[in-house]
Amino acid sequence: MNDSSWGVPQGVGHRAAPEMRAAPAGPAYDVHDAQQTRPMPIVPDVPDAGRDADDRDDRDQGAGRLSGGPLFRDEKPQEPMSTAPPPPQKKRAGRDLGAAIGVGVGLGAVVVASLFIVKAVFVGVIVVAVVVGLWELTSRLEERKGIKAPLVPLAIGGAAMVVAGYARGAEGAWIAMALTALAVLVWRMTEPPEDYLKDVTAGVFAAFYVPFLATFVAMLLTADDGPQRVLTFLLLTVVSDTGAYAVGWRFGKHKLAPRISPGKTREGLFGAVAFAMVAGALCMQFLIDDGTWWQGLLLGLAVAASATLGDLGESMIKRDLGIKDMGTLLPGHGGIMDRLDSLLPTAPVVWLLLVIFVGSG
Repeated sequence: MNDSSWGVPQGVGHRAAPEMRAAPAGPAYDVHDAQQTRPMPIVPDVPDAGRDADDRDDRDQGAGRLSGGPLFRDEKPQEPMSTAPPPPQKKRAGRDLGAAIGVGVGLGAVVVASLFIVKAVFVGVIVVAVVVGLWELTSRLEERKGIKAPLVPLAIGGAAMVVAGYARGAEGAWIAMALTALAVLVWRMTEPPEDYLKDVTAGVFAAFYVPFLATFVAMLLTADDGPQRVLTFLLLTVVSDTGAYAVGWRFGKHKLAPRISPGKTREGLFGAVAFAMVAGALCMQFLIDDGTWWQGLLLGLAVAASATLGDLGESMIKRDLGIKDMGTLLPGHGGIMDRLDSLLPTAPVVWLLLVIFVGSG
């Protein structure tokens, strides 16, 4: 705000106002309150020697201009001009849609190429996503909450967890998870004991939330039709998110969880369920060995529920941290964790249902 806002400008044909103290700086200062409680300085109308009545009239008119009053004594203040209400704006997406589509297509191409060429390469893609996701999560925890979850044992243990799940199944994943938690406890002992419990609790949570849940994607890959199972898992999650976005953006009126994620609507949830059930029926019928369409309907329903809960879960974390995105690595998407939010909790659901429907082979 410029200086003229605090008093009468100098050099307009009358005495300057007394010097006023500067307003306090900082976010606690409310300009509106200051304007309401701080009176404007009163300029005394003292006749000067050697000036005639015309000069005094000019001075009166100048003071009237500065105080916001009428120019002449018998002049009425003008009514504020009425302005037409602005036209309603169209709904717009909250992100750069072009960048989001481009990055999504690029990531999809990398995933599909690695998935159907060599399985081990896709396991490497999972490991990279897990390590980057852990880095984003631990960085935000330290920046916003001062929680120092040890990244080194989490990254090493997370990578080992994914590889163990691929090589040894659920048993290997659980053993690697236990060893990772133990490594977090020991690693944190090298620092002062203050906030030890808070830091190791956050570390164990991060180990379960990111690498352990991601291990089920590697376990999907171990079956004979593993690439098809992973592709089904990815397609259903993406279709569920797309259905929720498309229907919610066009028809959404009733908030689903306004305190957690104000943008999500009940109509969007119905869209996620409908899209995922249709996609599930098609995938189970044409991609999965011995699968049937009715199994795909149940699978799609479960994916829509788990993907929505996963999205709300990370929204809860980000709201607690006071951030919009976990990172900025992916233009139009945010960070890696902003793309894994619905995938991570959906992986064990898809793995379990496929084992029940068609077996683990």
